[in-house]
Amino acid sequence: FNSLNHDMTLTEFKFIWYMEYSHRMWGRVVGLAYILPAAYFWRKGWLSRPLKGCVLALCGLVCFQGLLGWYMVKSGLEEKPDSYDIPRVSQYRLAAHLGSALVLYSASLWTGLSLLLPRHKLPETHQLLRLRQFAHGTTAIIFLTALSGAFVAGLDAGLVYNSFPKMGEHWIPDDLLAFSPVLRNIFENPTTVQFDHRILGIASVTAVTALYLFSRKIPLPRRTRMAVTSLLAVACMQ
Repeated sequence: FNSLNHDMTLTEFKFIWYMEYSHRMWGRVVGLAYILPAAYFWRKGWLSRPLKGCVLALCGLVCFQGLLGWYMVKSGLEEKPDSYDIPRVSQYRLAAHLGSALVLYSASLWTGLSLLLPRHKLPETHQLLRLRQFAHGTTAIIFLTALSGAFVAGLDAGLVYNSFPKMGEHWIPDDLLAFSPVLRNIFENPTTVQFDHRILGIASVTAVTALYLFSRKIPLPRRTRMAVTSLLAVACMQ
């Protein structure tokens, strides 16, 4: 209010307050919905030794996620007497919070599906091994793209250029490497952050499309083929 939103009314403040409050409460409900049943299953002796390790790791990730959220929000409330910039949370902490959430979600989904759906006993052919490596590489690109989106959000980098495929009048903007040292541009220059996000986004769609086309050449179970097709559909929609 002191730095930016001088005309904010109490009603408008309540709106953003309740959004933050709801997010925190929902996060705590998610944590309890995981930890309480896990403790119950553990006490009943329904968890195997390997599964106990997964449960402990995921419980740790749930707690770590909440801690990261507090650490992120804290950075937006710190007084910076020498700064006249718009108050915002650290883009580094925002990316860490989002990255941790993606890891937690993916690990939970992987663990759950491993228990619900039996693995297909497929012959380890050269093509199948290549498909699996391709899928892991595509996952890494998508993960990086999502993290770069956190930097876009944290720096309001989406407001810098709003044209596509060019950025303004240029394919490569003039202020791409305006900061010194050069490495700082990747994380703190809004132009570079948006440029990187665009490139990674295109790379993600390209990788998913290539994965889909490659999978068509291999005899795969119906469930696997549906998963790859769904991946392509969601990538196009995104």
